[in-house]
Amino acid sequence: MENRMETRKLRKERIGVVVSNKMQKSIVVAVKRKVKHPIYGKFVNKTSKLMAQDDENTCQPGDTVKIAETRPLSKNKKWRLVEIIERAK
Repeated sequence: MENRMETRKLRKERIGVVVSNKMQKSIVVAVKRKVKHPIYGKFVNKTSKLMAQDDENTCQPGDTVKIAETRPLSKNKKWRLVEIIERAK
């Protein structure tokens, strides 16, 4: 049998800005990306809001954070906080 750690796929990581921290141990992170319009070719900004686990309740709105994909923690929460890259000013 193979070791489980060797066969596990790499987890996705995203960088975004904290939008809300009103829940206990949870944050909402807005992740921006640029997508090329299929017909006109213009690049359009798209935003995804992702819920993430923040065990220490350390994040504040405006913080830039790195989140990683994990197993489902609740109905909407499938990400966890890895690190706070930059604090809000």
